[in-house]
Amino acid sequence: MTRSNKKRGLGRGLQALIPELKTMDLIEEVEDEEKIKKISINKIYPNKHQPRKNFNEETLKELADSIKIYGLIQPIVVTEREDGFMIISGERRWRAARIAELKEIPAIVTDYDERQLMEIALIENIQRDDLNAIEEANAYKYLMDTYKVKQEEIAESVGKSRPYITNILRLLQLDSRIIEMIKNEEITPGHGKALLGIDDHNIQHQLALKVKKEKLSVRQVEELVRNLNKPIKKDKKEKPKDIFLLEIEENLKRFFGTKVNIVKGKKKGKIEIEYYNDEDLDRIVNLLEEIS
Repeated sequence: MTRSNKKRGLGRGLQALIPELKTMDLIEEVEDEEKIKKISINKIYPNKHQPRKNFNEETLKELADSIKIYGLIQPIVVTEREDGFMIISGERRWRAARIAELKEIPAIVTDYDERQLMEIALIENIQRDDLNAIEEANAYKYLMDTYKVKQEEIAESVGKSRPYITNILRLLQLDSRIIEMIKNEEITPGHGKALLGIDDHNIQHQLALKVKKEKLSVRQVEELVRNLNKPIKKDKKEKPKDIFLLEIEENLKRFFGTKVNIVKGKKKGKIEIEYYNDEDLDRIVNLLEEIS
């Protein structure tokens, strides 16, 4: 399967969740030459709904060098506003054209309202190969909040597993400073996932700074978190869990996408399932209802 085919399939998957989206139709309109206009580059500005803010400077420079030689071959797509033209598709090309010092660029002018602009920005974000984990999580959260779709539906539409969607959404529960560190690639999403084991956001941030400074691996962070969460018991030693219970715990962790602990007593036991906010609790309850 080629990359382009994969992306097109992804777009259609999202359209199945949100039938009113016409993003794929928009792509078809690129071939309509009557809609292509030369617009002053200074009258064009980014889509304010576009959650993506970071662009790789090196690849932008490479694209700018190509534009200097061959020009901007593929028009960007914009919508006209009172203060100029807002970009719907092609912000990276617009940025590179500015670096190449073009005075005007070809653009397709379309008419879209604010809701449609948000929807198009959403699909463009999810389709990107170089989308960072926080941008991806925000896109999924927008889908869930706006269209009331479930994680299972998103997973099927974008070709990801349900635990993957769950885990990437959990990154948004991190301290805001850590979220910025993940965005800026100072630490990885794997580090962020490990830090979720700490409830105190200040301690989370302190550990994140330690990760960055000492270049700790994800496994090292997981070990640090485990040690911090260990109860202090000097007078009573806990017996290690048997392999059977540990295997059940791991299976439940994968199913619920969160920490699960099985406590075995002399006469009765209990299963503890962690959740991190009301939305996470609703998700776990839905999973339990599905199997009941």
